[in-house]
Amino acid sequence: MLLLAGLAAVPASARQTADGDQEMPAVAPRDAGWNTTLLSDLERAIAADSFPQTTSVLVAQGGRLVYEAYFGSGAADLLNDTRSATKSITALAIGRAIDDGLITGVDAPAFAYLAYLAPFANDGDAKRSVTIEDLLTMSSALDCNDNDPESPGNEENMYPLRDWGRWAVDIPVRAGYERDAAGRGPFAYCTAGTLLLGLILERATGERVDRYIDRTWMRPLGIERRQWAQSPTGEYMTGGGLRLRSRDLLRFAQSVLDGGAWHGQRLVSAAWLHAALSEQRVAGAEQGYGYLFWRRTWQSGCGPITAPYMAGNGGNAILILPSLDAVVVVTRQHYGQRGMHQQTIRLLESFVLAAAPCP
Repeated sequence: MLLLAGLAAVPASARQTADGDQEMPAVAPRDAGWNTTLLSDLERAIAADSFPQTTSVLVAQGGRLVYEAYFGSGAADLLNDTRSATKSITALAIGRAIDDGLITGVDAPAFAYLAYLAPFANDGDAKRSVTIEDLLTMSSALDCNDNDPESPGNEENMYPLRDWGRWAVDIPVRAGYERDAAGRGPFAYCTAGTLLLGLILERATGERVDRYIDRTWMRPLGIERRQWAQSPTGEYMTGGGLRLRSRDLLRFAQSVLDGGAWHGQRLVSAAWLHAALSEQRVAGAEQGYGYLFWRRTWQSGCGPITAPYMAGNGGNAILILPSLDAVVVVTRQHYGQRGMHQQTIRLLESFVLAAAPCP
């Protein structure tokens, strides 16, 4: 077992590396001003199963890796299934396609890019008026709600089928759907809409979506290994389940923190990130939603911090914390369990964010 310099002894369940990535140098958390007592407390809490099936916790600050620990079945080379956390990567790819002029903008009608799948079931003005932005903000007219098992667009209805895109374009529209004064419909979490964004990317760019994201994001970030989920007919699941190493999730988060750049190379415009990370819809009593990014106020040792994050089933979370110049990755495999997200919030607030040095 390797330890980051400056940490106390770590329980046997935690495995750490001290080398860091070539492009993200490592520094001991104590030397970076982090509270190592709280980090050790975190490791003991994970060993005691307070946060079941946690597999990794990584923190970078100022572009340096200050903390990296693996637990249970986690490992530095594990391709993590963070489920819907990788929806945000689809938003980054859409932003790049808009920057490159391959998609005309967020107001573009989504189904115009999907004409190759016409005719659509349940067609009409409401479906034809769905925009790229509607899909990015989970506020489209599609009758699609993953939190409602009776919803015709619930993602669980998709997985037994061979052709996911065919199913998604045929979803009915919501009865009585209306836009508010800002032109937005009500929020309803819809994985099918993010799958459609992947199909739109393919038609707009003329490339298979995995290859487009490889070219515009993965290769510039130095990411060599990834694994996509696919439908039986070979469609790429851009609605979640893209498997990446914890360090590579950290690279995505760092590039977002750095305004859409990585080591001087522009990956997406700062203007796109501003829109994507801003609250576009209220998504509950305690959080909002941007373009496939969540946003909430976190409690920390430096006071409340309102910041965006990526989240997925199992309790996975990737935070972007501009006020701390930091990013955090938590991977977990506690899939489908009650309280999984609340556990991760407690892990982050009670230990990681409590340990951060204040600016």
